[in-house]
Amino acid sequence: MPDVAAANEDVATPELMKAISAAFNSRDVDRIVSHFTDDATFWLARGPEPVGRTLKGKATIAKTLAERFKVIPDMRWDHKEYIYAGNRAISVWTVKGKGADGEDLNYQGCDIYTFRGGKISAKDTYWKIVENKDRL
Repeated sequence: MPDVAAANEDVATPELMKAISAAFNSRDVDRIVSHFTDDATFWLARGPEPVGRTLKGKATIAKTLAERFKVIPDMRWDHKEYIYAGNRAISVWTVKGKGADGEDLNYQGCDIYTFRGGKISAKDTYWKIVENKDRL
């Protein structure tokens, strides 16, 4: 039986997802953005838009990540599971870190990835909102 993933570099693979996760945990912006297409879109979980914050293009993604890692220098993702669906994949994780403003990050979330040519063409991030208020 032929190896479908080997024949189609758009297909998400365990090796690719592990490499992307390792890049993010290195907090090396150049290493991270090497996994993105030049025209990639990255939707952050937080921001002023209904989708969070939209980042368009590799340069914008790199600039934003560099700024993030200055504010949260110890940010780290513990990846729990990867789910594969052709040129898409989901990474389920817990993120931890401490912001320069004292905010403790300890959230569960996931990223939905779309791949083109073996690189991330779209990344959509979601995470649980931790509140100390009694409401639904």
